[in-house]
Order: sequence, then structure tokens, then C-alpha cells
Amino acid sequence: MGPVRVTAIASLTPLEELEADPFLVDSRSQHAMCARWAAERGYTVSRELLVRGLRPDHCVLWDGVRPETDLFVAPSRRVLDSALSSTEEFLAECARRGVRVETVGSAEPSYDAQMKASIHRRLSMPTAGYDGR
Repeated sequence: MGPVRVTAIASLTPLEELEADPFLVDSRSQHAMCARWAAERGYTVSRELLVRGLRPDHCVLWDGVRPETDLFVAPSRRVLDSALSSTEEFLAECARRGVRVETVGSAEPSYDAQMKASIHRRLSMPTAGYDGR
């Protein structure tokens, strides 16, 4: 068995929902949370998915996934609920295929007006050369 490869799942949530739910819009922070979780365990993030309402049997989820070696991680159950059309069906499919699913379980960051403005700039100007800093 080789090294554990991690597929990090983040929710693709429209910018219009920034005020109501900034963490679901902030996919960069979601992926960073997953990357920290993986690094703490000596795992490697091999793929980052950014999806919304994806079917649990969709090929993008399963492309190259190896049973007992690969795992899926998401920041929280609510991210999975947003990213997938059915979290329960996804968990059942993972069990059937012998692939683990983990959630980071850390607290979501608190977002102030400045953080929300930064996310808004990053997502609303992706082709204007803005690098998100």
C-alpha cells in the first residue's frame, strides 16, 4: 500500500451568498483547512474538488480513487451537504468502495467585513490579475 492520497472537497457556493454564509463561499479557506488536516497526518492532497450538488456517483469524484489508500476530506458535514446532492448516498458509496471519508472538524473562521471584502475582490476579479492577497 502506497502513501495516502487525499481528495479535498470544497463547496462551490455563489458569491451572492457571501453575506449570509461566507465560509461556504470561501473555497480557498475550505481547501486550506483540508490541506492542514492532511499535512498533520502525513498525507498528501492529490486533488482539490470545488463542487455544488454533485451526484455521489459522478466520475469526477471517483477518477483514480484507490480503495484502502485514498480518502476524501471536507472541512465539515455542512460543506459535504452543499457540495454533494446526497451526502448519505456518497457515504454509502464510499463504504461500498472501501474509501474513507473524514471531516476536519475545526471551527470555521469568523468573518469580519474586511475578510468578506477580500473574498469578494478575489472572486469578482479573477481575470483582472488580482491574486487574492
